[in-house]
Amino acid sequence: MAIKVAVINMKGGVGKSTLCTNLAWHFSAMLRWRKRVLLVDLDPQFNSSQYMLGVSRYQREIITNNSPTIWDIFEQQSRAPGLRASGRTLSNAIINVANFIGSEGKVDLLPSQLELSFTLKNPSQKEHLLSNFIADVEDNYDLILVDCAPTESVLTAAAYLTADKILVPVKPEFLSTIGLPLIRQSLGDFENSYRKQLEVCGIGFNMCSDYSPEESRSKDEVRSLAATFGWHVFDEEIPYSRSFPKGAREGSPIFRTSYARSSVSSLVASFSDAFARRISL
Repeated sequence: MAIKVAVINMKGGVGKSTLCTNLAWHFSAMLRWRKRVLLVDLDPQFNSSQYMLGVSRYQREIITNNSPTIWDIFEQQSRAPGLRASGRTLSNAIINVANFIGSEGKVDLLPSQLELSFTLKNPSQKEHLLSNFIADVEDNYDLILVDCAPTESVLTAAAYLTADKILVPVKPEFLSTIGLPLIRQSLGDFENSYRKQLEVCGIGFNMCSDYSPEESRSKDEVRSLAATFGWHVFDEEIPYSRSFPKGAREGSPIFRTSYARSSVSSLVASFSDAFARRISL
């Protein structure tokens, strides 16, 4: 069975989707890994989908072709315009992004779209639909990453029901700890309601610029709060780089983005490998 990790922070703007996509690329493309990876985009903003496919491919394969997305999974019993009436089927919802010759390594995507936000209007009895869908396909993968929306909603419950572990990216800045108590409360409420316990595999500092003293102070605050929660904080960090948005436009990981510094790629790889050790990949 696949290892299933939800990547979440209740505070937005922490580089969550950038982290998800580069983890997916790292474990599928790197020779020392070559794992079978599925990235699930559970955010209506669909940033991970654009980052994995690139803007042009997303436009062509999702919008122009009216392809099924994760929205179809949540609305599979709905007759909403644009869904079942257009012949969209769940069997075609997963897109193969890339295969790697000479190995089983591959990266697939369950894309999102803006209309997923409509699910929040009528969330009743939809939280199990994603986990049921993933249960049917997870034997095809070694690692499943769920890019979560930064809100407490039916989408959060769906992510928790799908995942076994939680990764929390944090951008070290003013008020960077504000989302952490909300995650703890969210997990506690979920565990009480569904009798399922999730492991927080760690907090990862993301988009680090080494600006002092604000960034150093923020990291100290996060480490202090994490210690009270009993949460691990990774020593390895992911830096800020203008190459990340460029890679998103190209639909490329940081290690294949044109003119990206090798030092940035190396730091991303170091964090990814530390994450893999933490989850026993």
